[in-house]
Amino acid sequence: MIRLVDIDPKDCTLDMADFRRQLNEHTRLVALCYASNAVGTINDVTEIARLAHASGALVFVDAVHLAPHAPIDVRALDCDFLACSPYKFFAPHMGALYGKREHLRRLKPYKVRPATEDAPERWETGTQNHEGLAGVTAAIEYLAELGRRVNPNAADVNIRKRRPALLSAMEAIRRYERHLVEPLIQGLLTIPGVTVYGITDPGRFDWRTPTVALRLAAHTPQELARLLGNQGMFTWAGNYYALNLTERLGVEREGGMLRLGLVHYNTVEEVARVVDALAACAIAG
Repeated sequence: MIRLVDIDPKDCTLDMADFRRQLNEHTRLVALCYASNAVGTINDVTEIARLAHASGALVFVDAVHLAPHAPIDVRALDCDFLACSPYKFFAPHMGALYGKREHLRRLKPYKVRPATEDAPERWETGTQNHEGLAGVTAAIEYLAELGRRVNPNAADVNIRKRRPALLSAMEAIRRYERHLVEPLIQGLLTIPGVTVYGITDPGRFDWRTPTVALRLAAHTPQELARLLGNQGMFTWAGNYYALNLTERLGVEREGGMLRLGLVHYNTVEEVARVVDALAACAIAG
């Protein structure tokens, strides 16, 4: 039986009291997103994993949305599995899965009979996408080079010592994106008729990514996306596969939400431009 944990619709955070109620000795697997791809909320994966393990459950984390915005430490999280799509951190469309060695050896994957029984290779049957893997390596090296630039002390080009540079890069990205999302949300909240979903208190921005979902009264998200697109600003409208969330918030039948997604190559000028465009739309009615 699959059980769903509720959220607090006021700020789109996970209802931890409900999670504790749902969790029991019969729970076998807790699956969750590290961060919401719709409203940017970051879940407390470390605490969730602690509670799940205390009940004897495994923990599977979908880290797709957090990957381009902050560093990830699977050991600190103590999750059993963590999956990510490298295209989220600027690589080609590939798939990546971390698993604790004990699980990768113990669990039996579906595979072709001639494939090796060695882990982790038995989880990757068939000829690998070598050109895609080369692109993933290049994206990782791009991030490492960014880390070396912001922190010369991490400038060791030895591939086995690349992690300090990557951590420096992701911390710099996190700080810079925080610099972008604060004026974005503050500006949006001054626009009459705008509703911003998710965490809007700057004091809690450590628990959100620079992904912002909103609605503007008298306009559908699709209308807003077209308006911004005609001005050279790319946004998303709908539910972005977060159907349970848009249904829970009561906006699915009204077209979902408009999503603004910032990354480290955006600028404060672009943030001001999108706020001005939405403010003009609100005035025009």
